[in-house]
Amino acid sequence: MTPRYLRSRLLIRAILSFFLFLAFSTSSKATIQYAVSLAHPEQHLFHVTMTIPNVNGEVTVQMAAWNALYQIRDFSSRVRQVEAFAGSEKAPIEKVDKQTWRITGTGTLQVSYATYWDDVGPFASQLNAEHAFINPAMILLYVPERRSEEVTMSLLNPPDDWRATSASPGGSESLGVARQFYFTATSYDTLADTPIEAGKFEEFQLSAVKPEIWVVIHGGNWKRKQIEEDLKRICQYELQLMGGAPFDRYVFILHIGKGAGGGGMEHANSTAIGTYSDSSLPGVAAHEFFHLWNVKRIRPASLEPVDYTKEQYTRALWFAEGVTSTYGSYTLVRSGIWKKEQFYADLGEQISELEGRPANRWQSAEQSSLDAWLEKYPLYNQPENSVSYYTKGQVLGDLLDILIRDRTGNEKSLDDVLRAMNTDFAKQGKMYRDSLDVRLTAEKIAGGSFEEFFRKYVAGAESMPYQQILGLAGLELRSVEHRRATLGFRVERDSSGALFVRNVETDSSAAQAGLREGDVVINGNGGEVPRRLERWVREQKPGDQVKLRVRREEKEVSIEFRLGETKEMQYEVSEDAHANEKARRIREGMLRGKP
Repeated sequence: MTPRYLRSRLLIRAILSFFLFLAFSTSSKATIQYAVSLAHPEQHLFHVTMTIPNVNGEVTVQMAAWNALYQIRDFSSRVRQVEAFAGSEKAPIEKVDKQTWRITGTGTLQVSYATYWDDVGPFASQLNAEHAFINPAMILLYVPERRSEEVTMSLLNPPDDWRATSASPGGSESLGVARQFYFTATSYDTLADTPIEAGKFEEFQLSAVKPEIWVVIHGGNWKRKQIEEDLKRICQYELQLMGGAPFDRYVFILHIGKGAGGGGMEHANSTAIGTYSDSSLPGVAAHEFFHLWNVKRIRPASLEPVDYTKEQYTRALWFAEGVTSTYGSYTLVRSGIWKKEQFYADLGEQISELEGRPANRWQSAEQSSLDAWLEKYPLYNQPENSVSYYTKGQVLGDLLDILIRDRTGNEKSLDDVLRAMNTDFAKQGKMYRDSLDVRLTAEKIAGGSFEEFFRKYVAGAESMPYQQILGLAGLELRSVEHRRATLGFRVERDSSGALFVRNVETDSSAAQAGLREGDVVINGNGGEVPRRLERWVREQKPGDQVKLRVRREEKEVSIEFRLGETKEMQYEVSEDAHANEKARRIREGMLRGKP
């Protein structure tokens, strides 16, 4: 330990001790408290002190092994120098396993440690000179048997011009921006589900939307008017669809621009989204906002209670995630953000992706859901080995909607299934039994059995009758040979998260530009490499420019090349000009969300 680091540690401990003294002198009841120092953000270290009251001889603390993604990521691997104190004296502490420590002591104990984070994106945490983004489960220890107790969290020592905000859980008095850098939650689990943004950011409230919805933006390359209009349309439609808001206050935390990461992560009263530009925001936002109901409140029993220590298996991600994607696309077309041709094109792309993967012949939607924990392994993600529960679930949602509309003369739909599950499960505080309760609810709405549909296409992997079911909605499906972009190489992520280049095609433009097998990709086009790289490539055009920054033999190298071209069969969805009146009504019901 260097003298400089020692001085820093002593200073931080003095500050934290003073803060904790103030907290205990003013608090009317004992709660588990977290004080997180943001001092020296350029070092990427969160310095955490956890105060645990009412300890009777011994207490166990743990660090989550997973959060935000269905991947074991062992956040404890980032933790250093765990110490325990009873007053001013050190308390005995023993590490039990990779994520668990046992502390001996009585009364009020303090646990101090540092954890390193500088990862972009909504699925990680980050501390640097520009901002702090915190997924609390990634940086905060917890007491396993006391997760239900109220907790508080304070951010200390931020740069002078920083602010902080979150969805203000647990009745916090802070509205808008939490300028006190102080957050409360009714439980550790509630805090873990409430990301925090600190730094210099823009913020505004969506007008004409109730309850209040805030938009917090870190980064550049965005237009407020467009973001506000898109988010307003999305939120207003989904709130109307589901019969009102399940929240008092909601926050969009948006990271936009180069290095912002990609994708979105849903939370009980907020979402965190990373995107290169505001043009790709609506698709992610429509999906994440609908998660307010589907998965956060309409929740499979197999995901409760949350177990942070190991994999938590469910057969229902095809519904929780895939059907949420169904409603993401419905929201975009029904709110007017998409034209109907864009909706048809998106549905055709999903079918093309499914049918282009040989694993679609044997991996069911339920099995894909169970195997979500294998997604961190590159081999599993190859077309021969897996299909996406997002993609398969989205297509199943569209087909199930058409069948319900057809059986009821367009009087009922999948909309009614989601609303019924919201009433029967979410509002009653009950969890549903994976695919079983989805099927039973659909049968109640449609007035007939869906046992065969679920047996063949949800639990089984039989070929879906696209033509037959789409025809009921006045839609046609045809296959067309298309030119599409190709990288000319594969990427493979190792256990540390590093992205390695594999199988470089010798005649590809990437190879001609100097890309080599074994290069480690640092970023692409100035930002994080898209999590679903294969899908990203499908959205590009042959000849589009790609800029990679790679690490090779301890040196960084820039590689620029153009995407190659390959031919493949793709599916296109279009309207059937000869559809009967019932089919046309069903089609309009899908597009407009009305009978």
